[in-house]
Amino acid sequence: MQNEPITQSNYKQYVFEKMPKSAHWKNMFWAFVVGGTICTIGQGFIELYKLWFSQQDASVLASATLVALAALLTGVGVYDRIGRFAGAGSTIPITGFSNAVVSPALEFRSEGYVYGVGAKMFQVAGPVIVNGVTISVIVALITLIMNAI
Repeated sequence: MQNEPITQSNYKQYVFEKMPKSAHWKNMFWAFVVGGTICTIGQGFIELYKLWFSQQDASVLASATLVALAALLTGVGVYDRIGRFAGAGSTIPITGFSNAVVSPALEFRSEGYVYGVGAKMFQVAGPVIVNGVTISVIVALITLIMNAI
């Protein structure tokens, strides 16, 4: 292709040869395995806590345990390595949310507790909280209206 004039067909062939090969299947596999493992660990905590508490209390305690573990793993740098390896599999809502809160707090801790940790902690998670609360209020109002009718 060095001396050939560039045409649409040989340009497409050139680009196809040079572009990096997609790793979608491998990425999806590891996201599934890691995400499934996180969910399995969470279910294990629920089953363990059900030995002493009700189903609802066990679920709450399992969620709190997963948040604490994800925050701890983020703090020591392990969760970020899991995220680089597993991609979307590490963003299981509760552990991914914990990581999204702790990461900016760690990054900006040198700016102090108020302007660093306090202000930046909810940089990523803030919009999620606002949208979650807003949607919850809207759903509650719709349910209230539907039950009143």
